Amino acid sequence: MVAAERASWQNWRVLAMLSLVFVCGALAGALTMRVGIHDTLHRMGSGRAERSQLTYGRLTRELNLSSQQADQLKSILDDMFKYHQDLDAQIEDVRATGKNRIRQILNPQQRQDFERICNELPPL
Repeated sequence: MVAAERASWQNWRVLAMLSLVFVCGALAGALTMRVGIHDTLHRMGSGRAERSQLTYGRLTRELNLSSQQADQLKSILDDMFKYHQDLDAQIEDVRATGKNRIRQILNPQQRQDFERICNELPPL
């Protein structure tokens, strides 16, 4: 088959350009997360109870909710908060299980190094 007749996905220039676009996008995303969005997202995770109270107060006030609507909103927000706590606990279980599985395949020196690496990571 002549080079001009090849499908575009078989052309090395097209593949190189697609790869370059992918790598640039990945680097841009990593840089964005590193620069500040990552910390902001994690800070948003703290103080959930306070945020739900502020959201409750703001929604109640700005939407001019009746007392019945406000009670229903409080119940919904409480359910959401509980659901989020349950998800956090499940995620923590998955992390702990994964770390234990990793520890099982490591020799004693590697386990020490693994613990050091885990301790250097910022808390989630």
